[in-house]
Amino acid sequence: MTMRSKFSAIGGSSQTQRLRYARAVEDEGALIARLRSGDESAFRALIDMYHAMLVRVARMYVSTQAVAEEVAQETWLAVLEGIDRFEGRSSFKTWLFRILTNRAKTRGIREGRSLPFSALEPDEPAVEPDRFHGGDHNWPGHWAAPPTGFPEERLLAGETREVLERAIEALPPTQRAVISLRDIEGWSAEEVCNALTVSETNQRVLLHRARAAVRAALEQYLEES
Repeated sequence: MTMRSKFSAIGGSSQTQRLRYARAVEDEGALIARLRSGDESAFRALIDMYHAMLVRVARMYVSTQAVAEEVAQETWLAVLEGIDRFEGRSSFKTWLFRILTNRAKTRGIREGRSLPFSALEPDEPAVEPDRFHGGDHNWPGHWAAPPTGFPEERLLAGETREVLERAIEALPPTQRAVISLRDIEGWSAEEVCNALTVSETNQRVLLHRARAAVRAALEQYLEES
């Protein structure tokens, strides 16, 4: 885990990321065409690309790993049943994860684990805005500086990874979903909004609150150890 990922700075708008995304979309298009023609190897390739991530996202909403696996498998069945109706108005990845999150949220609500995104309303910032980079920065919305008073080597050490993972796991499901997709999986804000069917405003507030909570957990750990 890099320094950038530790402080919720994965992603950004670098040219490298944009080129990688463009290549992924091109590869997806070829696989979708093959899948529609009945090519089983294309389906296996898509599973290899996305299954692990599907399970991780599903796990944010449901109570056990086993249920997350079930939701992911149900999603793949829905893809097979609906691929001929996929019109390409969004990327395949967005369509795929929209199917997954709809199913996972339904299971999570049934289990009493989460609330629908539509129930959320933006609130006042939990952390002073000047602690984040502004809109003209290469990494807008990311922390302007690491916690003060601690050497970078300490922050990069493997011991902090478990702290961060626990902090993310302790977040409300909606915040956990947004920060995981944005800062761990490297999704853009637009991709998250489309896949989770959440407004840009709520996406921004959820991400801000999640980053603030994770930052606070890290600072507390560093102060106490």
